[in-house]
Amino acid sequence: MTTDAGIDVRPASGHTGAEITGVDLAGPLDDAVVAAIRAAVLRWKVVFFREQRLDHTAHVALARRFGEPITPRSRGKASPEGFPQVETTADRLELAGRYGMDRDEWLERRRHTLLRGWHCDHGARVDPPAATILRAETVPPYGGDTTWSNLAAAYEGLSEPVKRFANGLRAEHRLGVGYQTRPGPDSYIQHLQDHQVASVHPLVRVHPETGERLLFVNGYYVEQILGVSRAENSRLLEMFVEQATRPEYTVRFRWEPGSVAFWDNRATVHLAPGDTGHLDFPRVMHRVMLAGDIPVGVDGRPSEAITGSPLHADQ
Repeated sequence: MTTDAGIDVRPASGHTGAEITGVDLAGPLDDAVVAAIRAAVLRWKVVFFREQRLDHTAHVALARRFGEPITPRSRGKASPEGFPQVETTADRLELAGRYGMDRDEWLERRRHTLLRGWHCDHGARVDPPAATILRAETVPPYGGDTTWSNLAAAYEGLSEPVKRFANGLRAEHRLGVGYQTRPGPDSYIQHLQDHQVASVHPLVRVHPETGERLLFVNGYYVEQILGVSRAENSRLLEMFVEQATRPEYTVRFRWEPGSVAFWDNRATVHLAPGDTGHLDFPRVMHRVMLAGDIPVGVDGRPSEAITGSPLHADQ
């Protein structure tokens, strides 16, 4: 589908994702192109571009056309100097030995369920990012795909009685949920104690731009649905997270050097690849996030911080 702005938007699956061609993200973007990209992100939740030639300067400039880039308080060691908004992830550099564990042990201790890896960026903060723009510098010749799921489609897929039930629920999102402590001193537990982050979010969030209702749940941060017993909580979370990540609501993207993914962090959860840890290939990605608002539920109540400052405070 060619838009009035002259770019081509091709859906990548039935519910989620579209590939955009006919635009050079490193060049100047007129207002019509920016509006067309924004509309595609809102409609398809994540959009993909290939063969782009962004450097750090152009990446930040692109982000500024769509919102206010966040300056993270801490970044990985591979992140570039002089570009505080850019976070660089280099899988083997970031995970191996970061907390005194190899990658396999690190993932095993963090992922207490098979759906644990699904998340939105910084979901434990009271103001999660509105969007994320991720570009690939170096990727493996195979493996390393990322998958996204559409939370608006997930909500619409619920039955009417369950929708009404979910509309009134709120849940605690907390950093480090389900982590299994190591015997003896554990540097990751110390990290969590020193950097506690938790918020109460509505289980059903209303999108601030589209008005869509979103099943705002994931396996990475959500610890407790408020007001239910622990036994009920376990079963309800399993049901809602499974609904949020059903295959028919997802899209999977094969990265190439120069690929860019731009997603609505309010309306999606995503799953980082888990199939490259045993491969001796580098995977270097650069991320810029856009400042977001405080989620609001169907009843109009906003999220509340339990501990930890807003992600975008004083910036």
